[in-house]
Amino acid sequence: MKYRLSFFTTIVYSIAFCFAAAAQHASFRQDKLLLQTIGKNFKDADAQYKVLMKDLPPDRFPKTYDPRTNKLETSNSGWWCSGFYPGTLLYLYRQTKDEVLKTEANRMLASLEKEQYNKNTHDLGFMMYCSFGNAEKIEPQPKYKETLINSAKSLSTRFSPKVGCIKSWDSKPSDYIVIIDNMMNLELLFWATKATGDSSFYKIAVAHANTTMKNHFRPDYSSYHVINYNPETGAVQQKRTAQGAADESAWARGQAWGLYGFTVMYRETKDKKYLDQARHIASFILQNPNLPKDKIPYWDFNAPNIPNALRDASAAAVMASALLELCRYSNQKDNQLYFNSAQTILQTLSSPAYKAKPGTNGGFILEHSVGNFPGKSEVDVPLTYADYYFVEAMLRYQNINRQY
Repeated sequence: MKYRLSFFTTIVYSIAFCFAAAAQHASFRQDKLLLQTIGKNFKDADAQYKVLMKDLPPDRFPKTYDPRTNKLETSNSGWWCSGFYPGTLLYLYRQTKDEVLKTEANRMLASLEKEQYNKNTHDLGFMMYCSFGNAEKIEPQPKYKETLINSAKSLSTRFSPKVGCIKSWDSKPSDYIVIIDNMMNLELLFWATKATGDSSFYKIAVAHANTTMKNHFRPDYSSYHVINYNPETGAVQQKRTAQGAADESAWARGQAWGLYGFTVMYRETKDKKYLDQARHIASFILQNPNLPKDKIPYWDFNAPNIPNALRDASAAAVMASALLELCRYSNQKDNQLYFNSAQTILQTLSSPAYKAKPGTNGGFILEHSVGNFPGKSEVDVPLTYADYYFVEAMLRYQNINRQY
């Protein structure tokens, strides 16, 4: 049943959140050299994205770049990554105030806008919140708000009360596929409840997270990639991978999605079980014997050819951003570990081993990400979401000691 949150309730919730955040906020010592490096990274990223926009065909969105063929790969607006390019442009504009980036972001938003009515994907959080959500924060407009609300409504149509989850991939009628990535789309639903007062969005997000927490995780808090539910009973039919090394392996980016998603769940609900879950996932990642010292994970924590397996810069970028939020939520000693680990990731990603030389890499910022290794797709190449979460993590590092 839907109900409207009163204005008073909303204000009380907001005040309580601010006091809780202030009470828990710790102060972290930033590395001065890294701050200088981040400043240079933003300038270089500004120039890189001007290279990228120059080669981008009209109404197409960047996916990746193949350095062997010097070919930029693009998609239409319905691809799950379409929101990252305008989102990164807006993040960079926030930092550099370069109007060229803002103009390009607005051009892409116009091409993306129609996806607010797309009910055939679970990735509307990635597509619409990472783009229009950032636009709304920078320059609130009724059009942005309406687009985001419609996107949340479209996403909500994929929720099944019987399963307790938002469907990820459409399949045969006897399957109900949910992937760990879907935790990243819940932030859009929380925004929609705050924007409209309609708690149905909030309830769907909580139900999805609870079901995911129950069924996606192993005793060591590593996550399966794919859970196949019975759509009629909600029972688990299968636990497997799609992009990992094996069904029982820990696909690195999947672990990062879970870490980020449950950190958001705690931020939005203040329910300690989500904080505990995020900390458990962080422990699995950071204490894993297969995590290299530079904190850039292999594409799968159980990849068969470690230490010769490929690294995944995209997973590292997501982890860094998540850890820089998680470290703010309590005063326990682990928070310094989270901060230090994120700092190490940013230092490594900022090095020549991962950060592309200006004018190269098709205009992307980072090299060496792995999209789908088993599918032989986007292997050891730049990816739009690696850039997005790298820029987000750098912004979070800069602002770590500011209240937000």
